[in-house]
Amino acid sequence: MAGLKGLKKQRRVQVILLAFALLAVATGLVGYAMRDGINFFRSPSQIVSDPPRPGEVFRIGGLVEKGSLVRGQGETVSFSVTDTNKTIPVRFTGVLPDLFAEGAGMVGTGSMEGGTFVATEILAKHDENYMPKEVVDALKEQGVYVEPKK
Repeated sequence: MAGLKGLKKQRRVQVILLAFALLAVATGLVGYAMRDGINFFRSPSQIVSDPPRPGEVFRIGGLVEKGSLVRGQGETVSFSVTDTNKTIPVRFTGVLPDLFAEGAGMVGTGSMEGGTFVATEILAKHDENYMPKEVVDALKEQGVYVEPKK
């Protein structure tokens, strides 16, 4: 009988080790699949104080600085995004959202090239009272956020 108990215990240990190995593999596969989908949000002040790695894809958010929108050749536009403390120049080639405007909240996805954020995607506010949560949080952190009038 003693041999049977030892065999059951050994089998149980093997099953537990196999479960941990499968969990580690599953976690690794999820992380690998999401590696391009994880974009960290940064405000212009955070980019200036803690510059991203070259080629790192992240999201920038803030307000489109008034007077900074310049339409270039074809679909290329440039503008500056600000959190009212720091400002980062942005370049985007593509069609801007209909609600994109100077002074409005926006979030862009892309990477830094030199001192310019090169965006691959631009999202704008939905209506006059909406601003992306990350932008609101960044503006509150700077102490400049004003609640919209209802």
